[in-house]
Amino acid sequence: MTPPAPPDTRPDRRLLWAVGGLTALVSLATAWHYDAAGLALSHYDAKGHLVVARRIFDSLTPGWRQIGAVWLPLPHLLNALPSQVDAWYRTGASAILLSMACFVFTNVTLARLVTAVTGSLAGAAAAVIVFASDPNVLYLQSTPMTEPLLFACLAAAALATYRWVESGGTHGVVRAGLWMSAACWTRYEAWPVTAALLALGTLILAIDLRSPAEALRRGLRLAAWPTGAILLFTVHSRATIGEWFTTGGFFVPENKALGKPWLAASQVVWGLIAVVGQWPVVIAALGIAATLVAALRRPSRRALLVALALAGTAALPFYAFVSGHPFRIRYMIVLAVALSAWNGVAVASLPRRLRGLGVALVAVAALWDASPWAATAPMVREAQWDRPNITARRVITDCLVRGFERPDHKILASMGSLAHYMQELSADGFALDDFVHEGIGDLWGQFLLRPSRHVEWVLFNEYSEGGDELTKLRTAPGSTFADGFTRVCEGAGLALYRRDPVGQARHLDTASD
Repeated sequence: MTPPAPPDTRPDRRLLWAVGGLTALVSLATAWHYDAAGLALSHYDAKGHLVVARRIFDSLTPGWRQIGAVWLPLPHLLNALPSQVDAWYRTGASAILLSMACFVFTNVTLARLVTAVTGSLAGAAAAVIVFASDPNVLYLQSTPMTEPLLFACLAAAALATYRWVESGGTHGVVRAGLWMSAACWTRYEAWPVTAALLALGTLILAIDLRSPAEALRRGLRLAAWPTGAILLFTVHSRATIGEWFTTGGFFVPENKALGKPWLAASQVVWGLIAVVGQWPVVIAALGIAATLVAALRRPSRRALLVALALAGTAALPFYAFVSGHPFRIRYMIVLAVALSAWNGVAVASLPRRLRGLGVALVAVAALWDASPWAATAPMVREAQWDRPNITARRVITDCLVRGFERPDHKILASMGSLAHYMQELSADGFALDDFVHEGIGDLWGQFLLRPSRHVEWVLFNEYSEGGDELTKLRTAPGSTFADGFTRVCEGAGLALYRRDPVGQARHLDTASD
């Protein structure tokens, strides 16, 4: 295997138009397929992201505090205004269109990246085939999930950083910085990737310029952009929830890899093979080897090493599993961009006469384990975990619809636990300002002190991870939290309590005594 040839041409515009057009058709067909199958909003996080975007304007206390402080803000800011259209919010249409656009953009950017670093159109085609045929990626681009936006930002950040390194760190600082910042505001996986891009880029400049001080100065100039974005997020987090950065409280440590790095690493590798297939992983390893050989043998090709930074997306799932976070196959899908790029580099490393055969082999490898719309794809199966509960929750919905008599009636519920159900209720005419939830800030604590004075209903999630915050308040020894309320219906692990006028009066009399 020979190292990739130097990129002596810019990406062929005909290739880019072809990639854009073909992947747009694939995107449309896939989105239609999953919408028809009723899977576009089946994942609970998909509904949750819609709720966070909607509540910025639709809330008891609308405003910047509603952007949230656990999920990163960019996906919700982009969808904040479109999600105010009821039909788009209920169907997720605007957020799905954003995901589809990101899918097409990522494919085009992958083609540009591989062409830039190898000069091979065949390598670019191979990278696009691997990415655009992955059934897990295809499913995600048909939903309001945030991974598609991350794919787009990471691919663009890698390309912009490569261009910056190629220029000696003098051109493209703003473009690379903005893409890094956008990625860092989309998902946490981007943070280690950004650190790796900055470290590798600065190291390459230090070697090429023979001046570590000058390389560091130029690297810090680029680093200022994502650093500023992260600092702004932490300030917002502090102002919103009183913490600079939330590291726990949103999962129960139950992973058997808790405190076991080797087991956590094996889970990451197993999950990666599950979502992209065994052979694409093998070919990607060859691409990594080709990158290292090219960088070591030809100093002019050191900038190739920038592509290795994309492996940083594995850092977050590894850290999560070591910390005991439940295993989620979705956390490994973010490596799809890196794996696709390295498959392209592997094909570009072949002798020119064999690259066509290499593209064909990559296509076979990508489709070996699963077809693009495979119902058995791990992400498609994960997205259906909550589907049986949707029907079971109808009991609760019917109770609310029958009993919701006045506009001033409010429902006390934990958005951290039931955001997906709040989005479902929009189909029955419920708005987010019908709910009292954590997002209302300091008022949340006041409502929890004596809910019978403020709300008509309380909705408890009794089974999810041992019960939500409201359930724990109700079941605590000696608790009077549910005094003045009567349990009226239950289903799918939820329990709905309604204020009882007689019980409420008795409770208030007791409290006043």
